[in-house]
Amino acid sequence: MAFELKQNLKLSQQLVMTPQLQQAIKLLQLSRLELVDTINQEMEENPLLEEVSSDEMASEEAAVEAEEDVHSIEKEDAKAPDRTAELTGEGDGREEFDWNNYLEDYGPVGVSYDRADTEAPTLDNVLTQSPSLTEHLMWQMKLSPLTEQDMRVGAQIVGNLDSNGYLCATIEEIAQLEHVGEDAVEAVLSKIQEFDPPGIAARDLQECLLIQARLLAPDNQLLRVIIRDHLKDLELKNYLHIARKLKTPLKEVEAAVLMIAKMDPKPGSIYAEERVQTIIPDVYVVKSGEEYKIVLNDDGLPRLRISNFYREIMAGLGGHDSAEEENGKKYIRDKVQSATWLIKSIQQRQKTIYRVAESIVRHQRDFFDKGIQYLKPLVLRNIAEDVEMHESTISRVVTNKYLHCHRGIFEMKYFFGSSIAKTSGDNIASKSVKEEIKKIVSSEEPKKPYSDCEIVDLLKARGITIARRTVAKYREMMGILPSSKRKKYF
Repeated sequence: MAFELKQNLKLSQQLVMTPQLQQAIKLLQLSRLELVDTINQEMEENPLLEEVSSDEMASEEAAVEAEEDVHSIEKEDAKAPDRTAELTGEGDGREEFDWNNYLEDYGPVGVSYDRADTEAPTLDNVLTQSPSLTEHLMWQMKLSPLTEQDMRVGAQIVGNLDSNGYLCATIEEIAQLEHVGEDAVEAVLSKIQEFDPPGIAARDLQECLLIQARLLAPDNQLLRVIIRDHLKDLELKNYLHIARKLKTPLKEVEAAVLMIAKMDPKPGSIYAEERVQTIIPDVYVVKSGEEYKIVLNDDGLPRLRISNFYREIMAGLGGHDSAEEENGKKYIRDKVQSATWLIKSIQQRQKTIYRVAESIVRHQRDFFDKGIQYLKPLVLRNIAEDVEMHESTISRVVTNKYLHCHRGIFEMKYFFGSSIAKTSGDNIASKSVKEEIKKIVSSEEPKKPYSDCEIVDLLKARGITIARRTVAKYREMMGILPSSKRKKYF
């Protein structure tokens, strides 16, 4: 077989993403906290970027307002939100800069506004560090009359507790680690199980409840017998079967069950090291008269501008052609281009979020007026067609962005969902169906809760036809137990 070389002409199209477009896409999908971190990092790496102080911002806003008063007619069109097209990143970003005027076009990023209901957090809402479960138990161990060996064994036991307070390691493993007998480990474990919170360092749920029963009611033998021998019947709420087996009046069994219901099956969870992160909304939806206004939340976002200091440097390098000055000029030019694209990308991000939020409010007007039961089915394509952007852009906008309105704070993804047909011919959002299920369950008789089939019939009476397995799926997603476990006997 012979090999030969040939030349062929081929016409093809290839999508090339410029660095500027990649940066714009990256900024668009960042959450608010990630955006602040990115801006701070860019400010550290780019000396031409600087943050505008609050005093300078106030003076600049006053100057802008005075200029608008003089040129009110010329600035009439600029008052409305700028409906820009989707950022494409066309061009290589190597435009020629007018070094004498490049600072004039890029002021601080953001929309300034005042909210009368804004208040600083009170001192009792300031987060402080609370003691962890390990620190709480070690503090109690130091107050107990334990030997040095017992302290080492106790430290191993405390170190092997999970977030719920259960012992993960076995007695044999701890004994081998500390080179002591299993009886010594059992003795230290018994002492730790008397610590606060009650039920700590148990090896399973049964032992956890028995520890609490011993502390709460040391003379109640029936309570310990039910936990030790009839835990499965207790889970199934088969109280009559427990009373028959123990030959005990049902009322006494019910009284013991009420005490068990007050016990904590996860005693260590109150000391779980969970950081509470306050959600800062990206968009405020404020009702003014009969209309809803969109206000971007720029509080806490650094307001950027390009430093005047480097403008003076560029002016001083204009009449010389040495290699060092050319390198310095090229360095400043590159940093100016980087800073300019960052500011443009942030401005474009804010405008895109504004347009998407505006479209969401327009599509979900009934939700804002009447409540969640009037939430309409909405997909990304609907918003994309409305704002004339691609669905992937809309997906990036609504990811990790939050909207605040008079009904609460919602992730922007919350307003999107599948549709379910009603018997009247209209469509209803799946979240509205979940809300209907939640209302049905909350209004049921505790001693006779609705089964999934009965919920299907009740929804059908309201014009919503769905299958029983769909009800079960929605119920599990909302954390609602089945009817057998929701039933209350007393």
